[in-house]
Amino acid sequence: MIGYLGPAGTFSQQAALQFCPGEELKEFATIYAAIQAVEHGAAEAAIVPIENSIEGSVNTTLDTLAVEADLFITGEYVLKIRQNLITKPGVGQAAIKKIVSHPQAIGQCARLLNREFPDAVIAFADSTAKAAEEVLASDGEVAMIGSEQCASMNQLCILIEDCGDDDTNATRFVRVEKKPKLTVTEQDKSSIAFMLPNTAGSLYQALSVFESYGINMIKIESRPVKKKFGEYIFFVDIDGNIDDANIYFALDKMRQNATFYKFLGSYQKA
Repeated sequence: MIGYLGPAGTFSQQAALQFCPGEELKEFATIYAAIQAVEHGAAEAAIVPIENSIEGSVNTTLDTLAVEADLFITGEYVLKIRQNLITKPGVGQAAIKKIVSHPQAIGQCARLLNREFPDAVIAFADSTAKAAEEVLASDGEVAMIGSEQCASMNQLCILIEDCGDDDTNATRFVRVEKKPKLTVTEQDKSSIAFMLPNTAGSLYQALSVFESYGINMIKIESRPVKKKFGEYIFFVDIDGNIDDANIYFALDKMRQNATFYKFLGSYQKA
């Protein structure tokens, strides 16, 4: 059974259906709950969003994988995102006083909202499907941002289609499981999380190991630890699989110099 952020109609469900065709799916109320279901054996795997091309990383996914779950990323899938402004049937733009959706969806349509709905109340929901429930319960003054699938499933209408700020909008989803992926391909990447001593040059010295071993770093970002101001966890993606000797020894050297280190998995690029 594969967990995803529900309810039905979310982009997470769409990604799970496309990434895991034929597998049994189960919805969870939050990303955290989907990941914890895998951690505690209630699901074989979970498909969770980790990065959007416009809004950046999904912090809940990064934080949970780094410090609250002992899981591995075993695959990734990139879903093209087409956002739409959705209303109850027969509602026109002038009637809309509130627009609700998941924070990522709101952020992806910021220019439209500022231009066309400067006086509307902007509200956040746990998912686009939850936003649809609020639209259905309203008298027509509430609209939402969401997918065509979400509109269809809830018998709602698309007032403004493909209304995102960027037509290259896409979200990267990852599959997380209890055991690491063992299959090696020529298109693999590896992900790690680590903390370093708060000393001059510690990050520079840590990252220089990749140059020494001829390893390409794809991505780096930091997240606050939340326990002490000024302390951060770094997340890094690199080209290659830990099965490769160069990757193995480089990451082992990184581990030795870190105050906290976690290998998040080697898996095939989307």
